Order: sequence, then structure tokens, then C-alpha cells
Amino acid sequence: MIATMKNVVKRYGDFMALDHLDLSINEGDVLGLLGPNGAGKTTAIRILCGLIEADRGEVRVFGKPQGVNNIDIKREMGIVTQELTVFGDLSAVDNLRYFGSLYGLRGEELNSNVKRVLEFVELTEHQKKKPGQYSGGMKSRLNIGCALVHRPKLLIMDEPTVGIDPQSRNHILESVKKIASEGTTIIYTSHYMEEVQAICSNIAIMDTGRVIAGGTLDELVGNIQHEDTIRLTAAVPSDALTDDIKAVSGVKDVKVSGNLYTIISSAESGNLNRIMEIAIRHGGIANISNDKPNLEDVFLTLTGKKLRDEGSGQ
Repeated sequence: MIATMKNVVKRYGDFMALDHLDLSINEGDVLGLLGPNGAGKTTAIRILCGLIEADRGEVRVFGKPQGVNNIDIKREMGIVTQELTVFGDLSAVDNLRYFGSLYGLRGEELNSNVKRVLEFVELTEHQKKKPGQYSGGMKSRLNIGCALVHRPKLLIMDEPTVGIDPQSRNHILESVKKIASEGTTIIYTSHYMEEVQAICSNIAIMDTGRVIAGGTLDELVGNIQHEDTIRLTAAVPSDALTDDIKAVSGVKDVKVSGNLYTIISSAESGNLNRIMEIAIRHGGIANISNDKPNLEDVFLTLTGKKLRDEGSGQ
């Protein structure tokens, strides 16, 4: 294990942000850390990085106890946040040189690392420009470069693709795969399920300050294969339709968003035809599908929430 958190507790006043959290990160993994707003992801990351102290519990990184004063561990870590942490009055190359020097790089090692990172984030031709002259995607790539310049053993990426264009998002996802292939362990948080499915070798799902499920995508999906997900687009959505679907034997949960009904039902219950008949009686069906479980279904089943639920929390 490159990092572990055992029985970690963190309170903010009366709010329990982390409730005896247990989390393990294997060396070489790309761990997708998922959870609804307020699940405790940000607090867990801040403690793991040594930015704040836990109230209770054990945190170890690289086999050593982590804490706010452990500079040696922090030198081997990198963090990419959704907020830009680069300096607007410095060029890209000067930003990279500055962050490299903070991690102790000097001379030819600093020069070669800066050159390598500029090539990696595809900013070599724009290295003399300041971030204000960059597009949002270029700024995000520079942000990532500043976290990579010292070749960290553990890289934490906290929602790095928020607010950027699809092309830049794809570039970042491909970059994550390449970084991992070169031996860096990565913790990746995102509000986009498809990103986690595409790049993560393991996934941990958090809710109410704890990890409530973990494993590979196949393992997590296997845990709910006793359930079917029926997606119904109703021609005439109504509370009466919702109530009638919920009353069907074997239906476990019904989520409604506009005219889209997401229905969790016991596998092999034969409920697809019953639900179709009910919807037809209530005005008809625009579309219906019986899908195999995916990560979104796992998340909804375990937390009862969507990943992009509105709200706030630590």
C-alpha cells in the first residue's frame, strides 16, 4: 500500500466530516474516489496531503505517518485542484520552474524536468505566455504540469476537468493514463462517471464520511447484478404513474427526473412488461430500456443519490 487511512475521524463543530474512515491505495493504482456532495472526499484528501490534521485515526503515506509538518512526504506528492494554483504574472515556464524549485529541484535536473513537462502538457510552443493568454484547457494543463514537475510518487487530482472543453478533457484523461503507465499512483475524483469508468483501475465510493464500497468496476457492478435498471421516458409523467410503478412487486426504487423514470427492480422479476403496461395506461411511453448495471447504477443503489446532486459540504 502506498497510502492508508484507518479509523480516521474529523469533525467541524457538530458536523462529522469523516466517520471512522478506512481507505487504502495500492501502489500503481488509479483510484477513483466518488461520493455525493458532503460525502467527505475533500476532507479525506486534505488530511492525506497533510494540509489538515485528523482528530483521530492513523494516516500513513509511503509507509510513514502523515501530518501537517511532514515535509519529506509532501515532497513526494503532487496535487491538482479544480481551482487554478498557478501564478498569473509568471509565464508557463516560470511557473514550472517556481514549483519545481519549491520541491527542491535545482540546476540541470530542474531544467530537464521543466522541458519534459512542457512537452507532456503540450505547451512548449506557448511556454513564454502567461496564463491569462491561455484557454481554459491550456490553463488546466499547466496546472497539471506544475503538480508533475518534481515526478511525484503519488498524484491527487481533485476534479481536474471541471469547466473545460471536451477536447481538453480528453487530453487530460489520456495524460492520466500515461502518468499511471510510468509508475505514478493516482487518486482521481470527478463528478463525471464516464471519466472514472474510463481511467480508474479501482474505485472507492464514499458517503456520510465513510467508504461504503470499493473494488474494480466489475466487482462493484457484480454486487448489484441481482438488480435490473429500467429507464422509462413517459409521455405523460405524473405522481400517479410513479405510485403505480412503486407498487409493483420487486420494484426497489424509482427516481424521477422530468419525464425520465429510473427504476431499480429485482433481477428476473419480469417487471419490464408490467411497467410498460402501467405506463401505457398513464398516457404512453416515449422510450424504454432495460440496461445492464453500470457505475451510475452502483452509485445510485448504494447512496440513493446522483453524483451531481446539488448541495455543499466538506
